[in-house]
Amino acid sequence: MNKILSKKQLSADVYEMVVEAPLIAAKRRAGQFVIVMADRDEGERIPLTIADADQKAGTITLVIQAVGASTHKIVAKKAGDSLDALLGPLGNPTHIEKFGTVVCVGGGIGVAPLYPIVEAMKAAGNKVIVIIGARTKELVIFEDRMRKAADEVIIMTDDGSYGRQGMVTLPLKELCEALVKPDMTVAIGPPVMMKFCEKTTAEYEVPIMVSLNTIMIDGTGMCGGCRVNVGGETKFVCVDGPEFDGHKVDFDNMMSRMKSYKNEEDAAHHKCHLLLEVEE
Repeated sequence: MNKILSKKQLSADVYEMVVEAPLIAAKRRAGQFVIVMADRDEGERIPLTIADADQKAGTITLVIQAVGASTHKIVAKKAGDSLDALLGPLGNPTHIEKFGTVVCVGGGIGVAPLYPIVEAMKAAGNKVIVIIGARTKELVIFEDRMRKAADEVIIMTDDGSYGRQGMVTLPLKELCEALVKPDMTVAIGPPVMMKFCEKTTAEYEVPIMVSLNTIMIDGTGMCGGCRVNVGGETKFVCVDGPEFDGHKVDFDNMMSRMKSYKNEEDAAHHKCHLLLEVEE
């Protein structure tokens, strides 16, 4: 049992939880994730990237967006409650080195798992530029933390309510067109966002790493549910990733596979909301 020490709401349907997990906190590295179960009896296993960790306190920070039945069950828990199962750290850590200038692009909730990568890239001696994308000002998360960790932060909102109006690919393209273009880019967010970040960087021959969050069950490579096509080869996100060379990822195939259980997810989500209404 892993006790939830604190919980706060970051934006609509997005929550941050600090969870007691000393063994995971001691071992985790930027880019790794955990498998979480809200309850052992009816909960499903879902992957969540570790947004932060405190080795001394023995805690990890998880950021959860309530979009389905399982995530609603998790965010319904309060400080003092516990997560029934927490497995990790899993996946390969982000490849960190001194590249030069690194542009880190985060979309929506993807900004949270990007944070430890920004910290690690900066600690390695890189100049780090962060691009944060959100639909509106109210949905921007982790801005203060990013400003402390990075050399420059660019905010993009779809409606122009904060920062600049437009997609994250707009400043990314501008940076790629600069006299000295980025030496590396990292993108985490919705698959379609990562796809167009890849297309933008490919035009200027700038390398890009993407962190994939596919359908995942066991997180150890046994089920094959997280398989993706990378460079014409089948890879498993849980053990071969979660990060890959973005120029080699077949995003269309991945996005198609992620719709495999949409009907079941919608039904479970509807049932979850009905139960919540009864409890209220």
